[in-house]
Amino acid sequence: MKLQGSIQINEVGLRDGLQLEDRILSVEQKIKLVDALIDANVKTIEFGSFVHPKLVPQMKNSRELYELISEKHQDVDFIALIPNLKGVILAAEVGVQRVNTVLSASNTHNLQNVRKTKRQSLEEFLRIKEYCEEKEILLDCSIATTFGCPFEGDIHEEVIFSIIESVIQAGVNVITLADTTGMANPKQVYDLSKNVLEKWPNQPFNLHFHNTRGMGLANVLGGIQAGISSFDASLGGLGGCPFAPGATGNICTEDVVHMLEEMQLKTDISLDNLLEASKMLRSILDHELPGQILKSGKSSRLYPVPAI
Repeated sequence: MKLQGSIQINEVGLRDGLQLEDRILSVEQKIKLVDALIDANVKTIEFGSFVHPKLVPQMKNSRELYELISEKHQDVDFIALIPNLKGVILAAEVGVQRVNTVLSASNTHNLQNVRKTKRQSLEEFLRIKEYCEEKEILLDCSIATTFGCPFEGDIHEEVIFSIIESVIQAGVNVITLADTTGMANPKQVYDLSKNVLEKWPNQPFNLHFHNTRGMGLANVLGGIQAGISSFDASLGGLGGCPFAPGATGNICTEDVVHMLEEMQLKTDISLDNLLEASKMLRSILDHELPGQILKSGKSSRLYPVPAI
């Protein structure tokens, strides 16, 4: 089993995790969660998105949130999701230095998600890239439905390669291959990840999984074995896409870190502090979270022997 020595975890709970919650968190509540994540030594956080509040009301305070957390935590990489050029303009107004835009490998999902065809989204990507260069903003790109679409089914590898080639030619920071509705399996993840790393060895890639069908952690392992060393995860296992049927929770940050620690893979994240952050999230939302380690405890936990 070939494994990397160090794995980067990108926390997406504040954006992808909260966007399906009925409860809309205040800026103060979000700041408490950011502080708790940073206490756990999480260094990359997708904090929110610059979208129309009617579409995703849970993200309507992203501007105010960034202004406060960026001033307080200058050594943390805060990322904003932006759906279009208007989004990155709004992000730039408050000084966001890194943004992530999404286009889908599936034309049907792309129309549902951003109301554009794939071709239109690639044209928009070029305009976003030009603006980001002007403002010195790092631009990431997530390719949604990479491992399958709930409307179209399987996505051919050549389609993924074509999109990757287009965004690399335009200029991109990190490319995320996203399993939007949890359709991926470990062999598929391994094969595609290995192929893209062979074709573009100098391009940073990241993987984004949902645990819809219980294969999230196995898919992480498939990516690691192929040579990927960067993964999105969501505190407590919250999240999903509001524009894709069946897109339930993301892989859980504390579950991923626990698995990696047990495999002697380094993340630099404090699992104990991460669990405290997850407890805080559970308290704020006032409901149980999908993650397993918060419920069952670490595998190193020992129990007293029952009396005979």
